[in-house]
Amino acid sequence: MRRLAIFGATGTIGDNALDLVARHSDRFSVSVMTAHSNADKLAALARLHKPQVLVIGDEAGRATLRDSLPDFDGEIWVGPEGLRDAAEISVDVALHGIVGFAGLEPALVSAAQGGVLALANKEALVAAGPILMKIAAKNGSKILPVDSEHNAIYQLLDDGQVDRSVDKIILTASGGPFRDFSTQQMVDVTPQQAVAHPNWDMGAKISVDSATLMNKGLELIEARHLFDVSPERLDVLVHPQSIVHGLVYFNDGSVLAQKGSPDMRVPLAYCMAHPERIETGVARLDLAAQGRLDFEAADRERFPCLALAEAAMRAGGAAPTILNAANEVAVAAFLDEVIGFTDIGDIVDAVLQRSESGAADDLPSIFQTDEKARQSAQEFVQKLAKN
Repeated sequence: MRRLAIFGATGTIGDNALDLVARHSDRFSVSVMTAHSNADKLAALARLHKPQVLVIGDEAGRATLRDSLPDFDGEIWVGPEGLRDAAEISVDVALHGIVGFAGLEPALVSAAQGGVLALANKEALVAAGPILMKIAAKNGSKILPVDSEHNAIYQLLDDGQVDRSVDKIILTASGGPFRDFSTQQMVDVTPQQAVAHPNWDMGAKISVDSATLMNKGLELIEARHLFDVSPERLDVLVHPQSIVHGLVYFNDGSVLAQKGSPDMRVPLAYCMAHPERIETGVARLDLAAQGRLDFEAADRERFPCLALAEAAMRAGGAAPTILNAANEVAVAAFLDEVIGFTDIGDIVDAVLQRSESGAADDLPSIFQTDEKARQSAQEFVQKLAKN
């Protein structure tokens, strides 16, 4: 029986992970569950899975949990401190599905515990990749990527290790809902259009990142650290069907590709049961019925967020932290209908140009860099705010 901690239990990652738990109740138990604000859903999940620890974002949420769970005899913790404390609990697999920079600190704590860190939070590696990898290595923790693209690459390599035989790693991108839009067409798109991803069921923020291709840029930075590979050996290929999730080119001319239906239960099952494979409930891929697989180069002119992320990856230092912070602020403003879709890239670009991208090699400097970049992004949001 593997003990799980699920950070972000009420989100999409949590939904899919708990579906697997329900399918394999003889294999998994849940010790920790966290949510930011959805106390009602967290209470319902707690009644079903009976964890020992719950974490919610604020005191009002804790009050709701206590009212909803009068017989709960475990711990109910609150806020960032509660997340840190929960991450210190010994489990077999700590699944981190918290979206955004808020997931960084608990991921760092989990990486120090010596178990498996199943990482779905992009920002932990984007903002603090070298620190996270160093902590994991020092404490004997194994980081298994939940993102379908990184999970694909991990499966194609020998336990995620890149050697001299690897020429290039390719992450695929669906292209999002605006793959065929002109720049002018994208000026007027709405948040409702941007979150309607053609292939994947994701939260609003990640869906917008997919629509701008920033999501793929962040994933390149992740891959840089996960696989300890230089930026020159990483690239993106647009693949609208989302069947091929990653490719590895080898020096003998061979190309290996990992394929599967676009369902997050596949990479989650790989991480939760590793090194075994388990049934997921996902429909078997029928390539004959699929008929064709299309690929095309990513257009960095129409989708400048990808180019900005690649530039930040090459620059290193604090640049990825600045990129991530500015993007989070800009995406939130777009979802609130304060700015337009194409303003997201403009804001990220402006913040990167204004900011100093020196070293960010310790946690205090990363948090300071993040805060300054957010403040700068908010200023640009106000300048571009719709009247």
